[in-house]
Amino acid sequence: MRKIVTTTFITLDGVMQAPGGPDEDKASGFAFGGWQAPFVDGELMKTMGEWLGQPFELLLGRKTYDIFAAYWPSNTSVPVVAEPFNATRKYVVSHNPDFKPTWNNSVVVSGDVAAEIAKLKAMEGKDLWVHGSGSLIQTLLKHQLIDRMHLWIHPLTIGSGKKLFEQGTQPATWKLVEAKIGTSGIILATYEPAGPLETGTVGT
Repeated sequence: MRKIVTTTFITLDGVMQAPGGPDEDKASGFAFGGWQAPFVDGELMKTMGEWLGQPFELLLGRKTYDIFAAYWPSNTSVPVVAEPFNATRKYVVSHNPDFKPTWNNSVVVSGDVAAEIAKLKAMEGKDLWVHGSGSLIQTLLKHQLIDRMHLWIHPLTIGSGKKLFEQGTQPATWKLVEAKIGTSGIILATYEPAGPLETGTVGT
């Protein structure tokens, strides 16, 4: 069985919407796209490069897939990301089973998404890495399919926007397995599930 590993850039107040650019996701009038840029940290980006040197396959929501597919095949400025992303297999979750992905080595996941992802997870092979893909993460949280979460916590608050822990979140405990602090104030915290949160245990 392989693991599902998520990597999410978030603000202190949990917003994950459009960290990369102003036009990435303007849903609900979001006006702060690209909020990650001032905090790009060479030390932590080195960590990202080390991760991407490992074998993995991508599992992406449709919106994130479309953004990546439009950018990485023709972008050569960050080869440490572009080369493994372009080469590896990509699973894209789509409500349209007739969607025809154009990014090489891509496979559509449709229908009963949670069940199909559980089947993918049960297979032997490379771990499935989720980047961005907020709606997909809600499904993974709801069905307890996440094995590890990398949270890049940025030192700013926005107050509105799509958040990491929304409607899919279940009562649960998480174990901190690694933490780093970058020079720009980003905290990279890695968590793994540690079991359900039992009622009546909080505060005892």
